[in-house]
Amino acid sequence: MNPSEQNPGFGAGLWRDNPALVQLLGLSPLLAMSRSVATALGLGLATLAVLVSSSIAVALLRKRTPDAVRIPVFLLLIATFTGCIELLLQAYRYPLYQALGIFVPLIAANGALLATAAASRRHSLASAARGGLLAGLGFAWVLLLLGALRELLGQGTLCRQMDLLFGPGAAAWQLQVLPDDYEFPLWVLPPGAFLLTGFLLALKNAIDLRRGTSAPPASVPTPGAKRVRVTGVPPPDSRS
Repeated sequence: MNPSEQNPGFGAGLWRDNPALVQLLGLSPLLAMSRSVATALGLGLATLAVLVSSSIAVALLRKRTPDAVRIPVFLLLIATFTGCIELLLQAYRYPLYQALGIFVPLIAANGALLATAAASRRHSLASAARGGLLAGLGFAWVLLLLGALRELLGQGTLCRQMDLLFGPGAAAWQLQVLPDDYEFPLWVLPPGAFLLTGFLLALKNAIDLRRGTSAPPASVPTPGAKRVRVTGVPPPDSRS
C-alpha cells in the first residue's frame, strides 16, 4: 500500500493532531458556541457531519481534480455540505439553528475542514472517511468539554436546554450540580472561554510532556560545519 494512503492513526485527530488543541483551527466557533453543552454538542455534530461528507467527496474526486482548481473545489464541496446541514437544522431543529446563529453557515469557513479536505486528497476513500471522522470527533470532544466546563462553572448546571437538540422530552435532562442561586457570569462570557481554552491547551501539553510524546526539539547545527553552496559560485573560505 502506498504510504500516503495508509489509514490515519487512531489518535491523530483525537489527540496528537487535534484540530482545536494542536492545529488551533476553528477557534472562533469553539469559543463562541461552547457556552453550554447543548450548543456545543449541536455545533460539534454539525461540523462532524460536514467533515466526514467533504472528506469522502474529496477522496472520490481526487483523481479528477486538477491541481490548479483543487482549493476552489474543496471550498465548493465544504460549502455545499454546510448548506445541506443548515437546511436540515432549519427543517427539523429550528430552535437549535436559532441558538447557533451565524456559526452554522460559518462552518464552511472553519480552517479544520479545509485542512482535512486537503489531507483527504492523498488518501483512499476509507482512509479519508476515517480521517474526517477522527478530526470531527477530535473537534467535537474539545467543544463539548469546554461547553460542559463553562456551563457548570458559569451557571451551576449540566445539559441545560437539551430540548434544542433532542426535542421537548430532553428538557428534563438538566442537572443542577451547584446551588440554584449560583451564577458566575465570567465563564459564560468570552474572557472565560479564553481562560478555559488556555487551561486545556496547557493541560494537553503537560500530558504530552509527561508521556514523552511532545515534538522533538529542533536540530542544532554542528559547530564548525561547512556552509552549503546554493549558487554556482563557491563561497569564500570563512575559517578563522
